[in-house]
Amino acid sequence: MGKVTGFLEYPREVAGRRPPAERVRDWFEIYQPFPEATLRSQGARCMDCGVPFCHTGCPLNNIIPDWNDLVYRGRWRDAIRQLHATNNFPEFTGRLCPAPCEASCVLGINEPPVTIKQIEKSIVDRAFEEGFIKPEPAEMRTGKRVAIVGSGPAGLAAAQQLARAGHDVTVFEKSDRIGGLLRYGIPSFKMEKSLIDRRLEQLRAEGVRFETNAHVGANVAVEDLVGKFDALLLAGGAEQPRDLKVPGRELGGIHFAMEFLPQQNRRCEGDPVPEAEAILATGKRVAIIGGGDTGADCLAPATARERFR
Repeated sequence: MGKVTGFLEYPREVAGRRPPAERVRDWFEIYQPFPEATLRSQGARCMDCGVPFCHTGCPLNNIIPDWNDLVYRGRWRDAIRQLHATNNFPEFTGRLCPAPCEASCVLGINEPPVTIKQIEKSIVDRAFEEGFIKPEPAEMRTGKRVAIVGSGPAGLAAAQQLARAGHDVTVFEKSDRIGGLLRYGIPSFKMEKSLIDRRLEQLRAEGVRFETNAHVGANVAVEDLVGKFDALLLAGGAEQPRDLKVPGRELGGIHFAMEFLPQQNRRCEGDPVPEAEAILATGKRVAIIGGGDTGADCLAPATARERFR
């Protein structure tokens, strides 16, 4: 896989970031494009390791060495075909996944691992630019109807697979836009929402129908879905926050991340946020409890002018 001596010849390289002075003026993604020549040399670093532990490190079991090799050889159309074999939406995972594949990379034992995540993202972005990704509607219909509750990555991936198998698929989403936590939980600087809209165009062309403001169990009765559909798939997201039962928890100014993040995403979509409901950090000192992805997501929307802990 890759170039036999690639891991000896090429150091690991990662995408550069846009200048901070530029980034603070917008909510666009922060990483700069990766040159094709650099991508191919990074793909060349993927060694013929015999047992590619990146497969098992990846929750999707992506066939990583194969598409690394294809990128090295400049076979981009084949690379996206190989990537899509196990991953419906690599443009999402290539931006958001914490890359356990890289932590599992055999090269990482004694050298910096292969830049798997950057290569994945670049393959799918190139495929959209070149027009390799097109709708794939089913050639035959089964006549079966499937309802999917939730339009996050799990619901959308299931919808695509079921529609391509010939079923009539309807996705029910409680929010006013499709995407679930991709839409309202992930800041735009990590993943611009046009990426979701681009995939939704493909899914609609493949026959998937979407119902927004449809809260199953509230304004949509479960009994109605059971009666109208042959199968019901529950793909709701994990929105239950972890509360802290500590002294002072009842005080004002304490919010869960998923109370705060959707507001900024709505502002980026052009939606007004009622002043009485707005959670703003302007002129305040902000403490973020939790240092994972969600904590980092909350940092930027709280504005760069504030002080953080």
